[in-house]
Amino acid sequence: MEIKYIDIHSHLNLSPLLEIEEEVILRMREKGVATITIGTYLETSKLAIEIAEKYSDAVQGATIGLHPNDKQTEVFDEEKYLELAQHPKVVAIGECGLDYFRLGNSEQGQGNSEETKNSPHFAEATRGRQKEIFRKHIELAIKVGKPLMIHSRPSKGSMDAYEDVLEILSSYQQQTTNYKLSANFHFFVGNVDIAKRALAAGHTMSFDGPITFSHDYDEVIKFLPLESIMAETDAPYAAPVPFRGKTCEPWMVEEVYKAIARIKEMDEEIVRRALIENAKKFFRI
Repeated sequence: MEIKYIDIHSHLNLSPLLEIEEEVILRMREKGVATITIGTYLETSKLAIEIAEKYSDAVQGATIGLHPNDKQTEVFDEEKYLELAQHPKVVAIGECGLDYFRLGNSEQGQGNSEETKNSPHFAEATRGRQKEIFRKHIELAIKVGKPLMIHSRPSKGSMDAYEDVLEILSSYQQQTTNYKLSANFHFFVGNVDIAKRALAAGHTMSFDGPITFSHDYDEVIKFLPLESIMAETDAPYAAPVPFRGKTCEPWMVEEVYKAIARIKEMDEEIVRRALIENAKKFFRI
């Protein structure tokens, strides 16, 4: 298959794409679109590897990890994830990170019952648990020598999750003088200051469907050098224009490439080639 576009973050291992995977893969092949399929917990991580093995031309790799959802109840099994991480189809660890969106700030938490709702103790405990699991992902990435796929979602009106992620990553980078810890911030919604910090640390950022219908991301995309940007769909979520409202599929990533070129006022073909090379370099594919 001739690869014209790479969608670096999709979930072929989740419904409704999982149930129609052969149809989705066929459409990807017709459009020349390859993808990386992302694990969100142990079972979907295993599924991601299976899909990457089954469709090795269209699915260039898989990631394995435990999503930092505040409702996540799975215990991070280090031995099982280490076993998966060593699989040759695994190109990154994640998605992992911190998600504070439903927790609010340090004085306003949100739980699953009336007792915990609006409890600062619940919010603080959840943040602490997320940080502990995130550190385990970083240690796993260092152990197997693979990059990180970061999920970072701050609480409304702040950059708190990004600030904490960058601080934690920095602490590990200082400990590993002979190893360059690299990470991609998927579905990046940070501001220019956060982008500068991530860039200075050698990390990359990826963008998806919303950049085709919202100008909220223009300033950051204009600021970032092309070599630090990648494109994704986060399929089956966040379909780009003109497919907004429909189930998103990896082949729709072409619209994200075009939007990046438009925002940066660059030739579409130059952007297309650069983003493909960025993905190949980052994931070593």
